[in-house]
Amino acid sequence: MTGRTPPFAAFEWMIAWRYLRARRAEGGVSAMTWISLIGITLAVFALIATLAVRSGFRAEFVDTILGANAHVTVYNTAAVTPNGQLSRVIEDYDEMAGRLAAVPGVTRVAPLIKGQVMANRDGRSAGVEVFGISYENLLTIPRVANPETLRGDINRFAEGVAIGSGVARELNVTVGDRIRLISPDGAQTAFGTSMRVNAYEVVYIFTAGRYDIDRTRIYMPFAEAQSYFNRDGVADEMEIMVANPDRVDELTLALLQAGGDRAMLWTWRDSAGSFLRALDIEDNVMFIILSILVLIAAMNIISGLIMLVKNKGRDIGILRTMGLTEGSVLRVFFICGASVGVMGTLFGVILGVLFAIYIDPIFAAVNYLSGGGVWDPSIRGIYALPAQLRLEDVLSAVGLSLGLSFIVTIFPARRAARMNPVEALRYE
Repeated sequence: MTGRTPPFAAFEWMIAWRYLRARRAEGGVSAMTWISLIGITLAVFALIATLAVRSGFRAEFVDTILGANAHVTVYNTAAVTPNGQLSRVIEDYDEMAGRLAAVPGVTRVAPLIKGQVMANRDGRSAGVEVFGISYENLLTIPRVANPETLRGDINRFAEGVAIGSGVARELNVTVGDRIRLISPDGAQTAFGTSMRVNAYEVVYIFTAGRYDIDRTRIYMPFAEAQSYFNRDGVADEMEIMVANPDRVDELTLALLQAGGDRAMLWTWRDSAGSFLRALDIEDNVMFIILSILVLIAAMNIISGLIMLVKNKGRDIGILRTMGLTEGSVLRVFFICGASVGVMGTLFGVILGVLFAIYIDPIFAAVNYLSGGGVWDPSIRGIYALPAQLRLEDVLSAVGLSLGLSFIVTIFPARRAARMNPVEALRYE
């Protein structure tokens, strides 16, 4: 052992393993080792679980926005009509749709009629937003044409209306029932504007996966919506879908030019931008807080190693007099601390991955044990707690845990390496 040995030689691993397994009666600190191991495991588990839920919530939120709403909405600025009123309607909507569809990156353009009305059936009422759209364009809305759950037949759209499951629940209706839509802006008469009340059959009920959409949205055939809202021959706005919603800002100039002099744009980032920025801030804060939790767990390694160095002072002195170098002693205790960090990280990753994979039954069990009502979709917007396991999140958690574990291990290991063998043996 007097010659130079390669770093992390077999005998160094052997000594470190004996120290880790040693009982307290033999000068070991197995209890502290277990505390450190459990602490790091739980900290890494919490970090991965939080990152998975955060990623899942963001992905679900964005997916419901993009799957049931326009990526870009084009509408006109207000203009004065011959009778002196302000109007934003689009008169040449077919021509505008053709120009907008020709922009590279645009996958669909649909003229829309929009209005807010009161839906009523058997004394039950609900405020809803009506979207007038053609059958062909309705089929291209992913969260409506292919929803999480559905009832009825979307192919009968021309015969009635399609409503969200929340509207159906609020009005207590099902497929085949008729609902009344009441608009305060009805027909013009000699005595003023009268309310317009029309009855429509519910032919299709969809669950888009977002509470505010399912609770308020009704789709009506485009021609019928033009008649109902007094929009004969015009459209209110143009709904645009693009191939790459994340790069929608790159199409802004081309869409404005295609829309004409009065065109204005409203993208999905404009409508959800503040919420997404709030999510980013929350993500960063949560990562910092959980990183501190991992650091606190890793600090237990320092306590365990300091106790181990103190208990093994005589062994260190003997090993040094036998020719063991300072570097070898440092590596022995570094292996002791790092091994706890590696094992704790590994167990934490396993628990975190299992949590993300089986989050639905776990959430169902928690909901059952608490008597239900744990997750309120009216507040959170979506119906379940989502989780999306991403490789970069797992790697960031692993890197943080291992990095902190290795760093905090160095200090007590250096203390052991610099211990004077004479002083170590003098008091034994």
